[in-house]
Amino acid sequence: MSKANPSAPQSLQVYPAAQFRVTDGVAEGDAITFADELVMDDIYQLADGADRLPLMALMTDAPTRFILHQDTPQGTAGNDLYLDCCVTLMAPDSTTIEALVFVEVEDGDVADTYLLPLATLSSDTNYRLVGVDRHAATSRFSEVACVSFTRGTRITLASGEQRPVEDLQVGDRVLTRDDGPQSVRWIGQTTLRAVGAFAPVVIRKDTLFNAHDLVLSPDHRIFVYQREDTLGAGRAEVLIKVRHLINGDTVFQRDGGFVDYFQLLFDDHQIVYAEGIAAETLLIDPRTRGALPTGAPIDTHRDRQHNDYEVTESLLTKRDAVALLRRASSS
Repeated sequence: MSKANPSAPQSLQVYPAAQFRVTDGVAEGDAITFADELVMDDIYQLADGADRLPLMALMTDAPTRFILHQDTPQGTAGNDLYLDCCVTLMAPDSTTIEALVFVEVEDGDVADTYLLPLATLSSDTNYRLVGVDRHAATSRFSEVACVSFTRGTRITLASGEQRPVEDLQVGDRVLTRDDGPQSVRWIGQTTLRAVGAFAPVVIRKDTLFNAHDLVLSPDHRIFVYQREDTLGAGRAEVLIKVRHLINGDTVFQRDGGFVDYFQLLFDDHQIVYAEGIAAETLLIDPRTRGALPTGAPIDTHRDRQHNDYEVTESLLTKRDAVALLRRASSS
């Protein structure tokens, strides 16, 4: 089997730098920029009507370097895109929000800069710049991509037992879709503020024939076998990020407080069963590698090419994707 494919495109939901400017401070009037030119304690505001826009980028073997995948108003295909730093912003109520700064480079010069907030920014709020950290950028970006199960999620073992993910141990045999019983190689746990990119997505009980509520990290992909291709994906087997299924009713994002996330790693990227729904386990690639501690068994991990099954967001946003998938998987 091949190693994880480093060319898998990533959709980065960013604000162009011009939409986030200094309204009071040394750099008044300037847009957010790369670390070397940022001034601590400057006050920023998000422009009225600002919208996040997709920036499609390909991973490389370097965790901070990407290549833009297609021409958009936000970038030029073929240009390098660098993850420059993580900034910490403080709102008037002392709430802090982290955001990642990306820099697009063309022919050695800065072509544009982008902001990827890890929580929601409001256009009517002043944000004071209180931190700039180059080293934290890689780990925070990796943490978003590390697909995770929340505390209490019941995973199906090879014996048929439904065991809460927090009670699993390395060596436990878990039922996988592709390879039958497989041993867990490593289990990670993180506790994060449940805001923005880290707020879990809830799939309510029975929405997709799940026995209980299933709560996953936003980029976690579930596996669906369509008896009929209602999505127009061109294949029966599909992987879908749960954040693309949010409809505000049966699937929603639970923002606020803290969340305990658990990551499961096997020798190969696997599809396991969580509350009866087929869902992926952790895939090691250039992006997620930065979130794993020293000693995690990443060098022998292999990709089963499940990325080939992923459905693009464009097939999901204009219709009630949840209802379509429920019908397609049961008809």
